[in-house]
Amino acid sequence: MRDRVDRIADPWGDRTPYAPGRRWPARVDAFLEPGVTADAVQRWVPTASLLHSNGDAMDVAVVDGRIVGVRGRAADRVNRGRLGPKDLFAWQANRAGDRLTRPLLRRGGRLVETVWDTAMGAVVARSEELLRERGPGSIGFYTSGQLFLEEYYTLAVIARAGIGTNHLDGNTRLCTATAAEALKETFGCDGQPASYTDVDHCDTLALFGHNMAETQPVLWMRVLDRLAGAEPPRLVCVDPRPTPVARRATVHLAPRIGTNVALLNALLHEIIRTDRVDRDFVERHTVGFDELAERVSGCTPAWAAGVCDVPARRITQAAEVLGDAERLLSTVLQGVYQSHQATAAACQVNNLQLIRGMLGRPGCGVLQMNGQPTAENTRECGADGDLPGFRNWENEQHVADLARVWNVEPSRIPHYAPPTPAMQIFRYAEQGTIGLLWISGTNPAVSLPDLDRIRGILDRESLFTVVQDLYLTETARFADVVLPAATWAEKTGTFTNADRTVHLSEQAVEPPGDARPDLDVFLDYARRMDFRDKDDRPLVHWHDARSAFEAWQECSRGRPCDYTGLSYELLRAAGGIQWPCTAEAPGGTERLYTDGIDWAAPDTCETYGKDLVTGASVSETEYRALNPDGKAVLKAAEYLPPHEDTDDDHPLQLTTGRTLYHFHTRTKTGRTPQLDAAAPDVWVELSAAEASARDLGEGDLVEVTSPRGSVRGRLRLTGIRDGLVFLPFHYGYWDTPAGSRPGAGGGRAANETTISDWDPVSKQPLFKTAAARLTLVERADGHRAPAPTTTASAPADPAAAPPTTGGPDAVATQTADQEEDRP
Repeated sequence: MRDRVDRIADPWGDRTPYAPGRRWPARVDAFLEPGVTADAVQRWVPTASLLHSNGDAMDVAVVDGRIVGVRGRAADRVNRGRLGPKDLFAWQANRAGDRLTRPLLRRGGRLVETVWDTAMGAVVARSEELLRERGPGSIGFYTSGQLFLEEYYTLAVIARAGIGTNHLDGNTRLCTATAAEALKETFGCDGQPASYTDVDHCDTLALFGHNMAETQPVLWMRVLDRLAGAEPPRLVCVDPRPTPVARRATVHLAPRIGTNVALLNALLHEIIRTDRVDRDFVERHTVGFDELAERVSGCTPAWAAGVCDVPARRITQAAEVLGDAERLLSTVLQGVYQSHQATAAACQVNNLQLIRGMLGRPGCGVLQMNGQPTAENTRECGADGDLPGFRNWENEQHVADLARVWNVEPSRIPHYAPPTPAMQIFRYAEQGTIGLLWISGTNPAVSLPDLDRIRGILDRESLFTVVQDLYLTETARFADVVLPAATWAEKTGTFTNADRTVHLSEQAVEPPGDARPDLDVFLDYARRMDFRDKDDRPLVHWHDARSAFEAWQECSRGRPCDYTGLSYELLRAAGGIQWPCTAEAPGGTERLYTDGIDWAAPDTCETYGKDLVTGASVSETEYRALNPDGKAVLKAAEYLPPHEDTDDDHPLQLTTGRTLYHFHTRTKTGRTPQLDAAAPDVWVELSAAEASARDLGEGDLVEVTSPRGSVRGRLRLTGIRDGLVFLPFHYGYWDTPAGSRPGAGGGRAANETTISDWDPVSKQPLFKTAAARLTLVERADGHRAPAPTTTASAPADPAAAPPTTGGPDAVATQTADQEEDRP
């Protein structure tokens, strides 16, 4: 193994092969700023990764009160010491020269510096005015997937029982709402059934719309090490782009955008037709099999081939691989969640696992993945459209139990209707119903669909907007009050990754200037608003991260996401631990549903379900009749065509997505030299055949236009499916002269083009289902697309672009652990 590796040019590092059933060997990755040696580090402070959902455990290196680097933790269950490019380099964004250090208040149309007392006074004054004149429904909160558990829980208590508003959601609505909804629809409750350690045991790994190599690079390292070892797993990949996963797959299916349900129904059809069904498991643990079998009875591979534009023989081959698996692990991400019929498709993946009986044992399960580091916490804590602790808002006993925990009357907690999803919150702001919108840790002026409309909402005179962030983002430029926040490594708290692993992130350095932890901001607001419980005691009775965590533990007691066996001391000593962690399971719980389905009974379930076509709620009576014994529900779905399809004016399908080197709207990664240099600007991907038919070439400047707007970028010709255009969604305007909107050079943000449409069940926006046309602006004339060559964006002709490298400043160390290979 090499000691030093350019981790921009070689994002996944060297291999440490291992066989099924063995422990993943450790490899410790580290990066220190030039001139700093490990011996010079004064403190190593434990934390975990911030810029994806994997939860890679690491230590932050501190010298003289400054962060100078990071290293992976070899003993941690999640990453065994490995770090991805964003883990290794993005800490530098903490030290960016344009960090917000003072509150800002809008005066005379301009944002000017002020003090905290004045800024918070303005927020409280507007809150009290709205509550007095228009009631709690006039206030809304839109938060992040990057805060800490303690902060989400505090915000949930403030919103639900303090203000009494139903309008609280997170930007997790954009990335993991469908994951949560699919788990609830199938298992009655949120909570990831499988574990990352199932990669160590599986003989077949199916990835549905999940570019693991770029979204979770350390988990992909785990897969690569299995592929390099004895008895490697077979891979099935469903993705329209030639991702690194697709290149290693046994079978790669590249369906037409918007046809996931048709493809999955054909796979289910073949599994049932060839009798690869675990009949005993289905009988004991599920309901709905007969309806599912009937629904897919006509969904032959030939039928699906006509809908999906995938060869029927390839669909049959994929079904054979899945049907022959003895230990099948499936993963799902944005290629399903942000596409047409999102929840319906994700549920069909669950159905595939269930009818094969692949659940609750090593190597068998489903990972409905997350996209952000603390997306799981928004769901647990009730900050993303659910009640805390996975309680059912339609179940009066669940509401009463939450009221007991908070010591308020049940009527104080709004449960007259479902909690309001993000797109509806912005609609209410557009209509004037919401008069104050508090946005924390997210950048909707770049990340929401149909940006021209979103900018219009944020710019409304009638909307008082509070933005709590690290930088003057595109969204912050529209705000009435801007609150400077502390970030990762500048505050203490816990966060939970996609496979339920909880880590403690400890404060390593002080935040810059007057920036404050989000928890301190929320606590200050609660104190100033003087929220009280029914005994006239402070509703928010905690004062710091530890006491907030302890309050959350009580809220989680006896719930599916039970944290009562955890403590800061235990997490500090042991590293990552999976919930539920209780006195009965003090070491955590590796995988769920090892002995049947636990939380689907009518009295305990988080939801009674929804219609997968309309999104209409299933009544309690209907659910009790369907599932009296609390089994997993096999929810069938009919394929329906996308709402927006191609036509003569917009003959191409359009999809958006991530690249390995950036996260969300680049507020951190765009301020990290190594990451920004690897993908410095937006580009446009098209197949070589499609480009040839349009007389376009590598590096040409093109304009992508949808019915809503347009984006300009240099063209990269790849192996993407014909008829499809891809745009990376990370790029906005904060680092352009325009600041918050398109300038003279045209649009840069992919969401100028995306549609205001969402899944009827999860309410997740459909970023991957649109129609567009492509026009030439100017020839390449020596220019190249600023797209990486190491990823799904690799050119079809390797000679078309020089390899992506990071140079000496991107060289990290990697050290293999010499411990004995063991189960």
